[in-house]
Amino acid sequence: MIPLVYDQVNHWGRDDEFFLALLKSLDVKRVADLGCGTGRWTMHLAREGYDITAIDPNPEAIEVAKAKDDAHHVTWIIGDSTILQTNAYDAVIMTANVAQVFLTDESWEQTISDVYRSLRAGGHYIFDTRNPLAKAWEAWEKDTAPDAAKDMATGDPLEIHTKYEGFEGDTFYETVKHAGTGKVLIHEKMQIRFRNQEELTESLKKAGFTRVTTYGDWELKQAGPEHKSFVFHCIK
Repeated sequence: MIPLVYDQVNHWGRDDEFFLALLKSLDVKRVADLGCGTGRWTMHLAREGYDITAIDPNPEAIEVAKAKDDAHHVTWIIGDSTILQTNAYDAVIMTANVAQVFLTDESWEQTISDVYRSLRAGGHYIFDTRNPLAKAWEAWEKDTAPDAAKDMATGDPLEIHTKYEGFEGDTFYETVKHAGTGKVLIHEKMQIRFRNQEELTESLKKAGFTRVTTYGDWELKQAGPEHKSFVFHCIK
């Protein structure tokens, strides 16, 4: 993610509505938003009255997030899952396909182990991820038009260009340019990993979660191979 433009191209949508409705249906108060980024979704939780700890390894993203929190409702922390407190949270959430940033089995297993440790008995772990069988990268690669944004400091128009490579679109480059001059402001290489439903379920049970439900495409129905997105709801 590029904090400078992230909020401008990622807006409130069906996935956010689903996460919020699911969280509201549970008896939870203390929540950890792991991989909170710029706090786009975190601040919605804060306005709903949850006691939130928001964690992200990107210092720039955390600074953007803090600027939205005038009333200091959220505890913002630069870091990763290892700093989650033990037996502390009613729920840990990871939105916006954060689960795909863990490229190795070791990093993924460490993360879900930390999450399990951090939850109180009966606590909830909720996250989303893309179904590799849907081959989302095929549509991504066809969309060559740049996204439009602006520099929030100067008001200058910006363009965001994305170029994909890799067998499953798992490696891509994002370039932010000044729309008028073509000057490159930011150029970053990014990588994600697609894991299938069975692989994820097995890893979660190995971490200790005995109750794992998977929903498909932002509806309260059992996920299947035909769905584009999965939402995992695990209970400790």
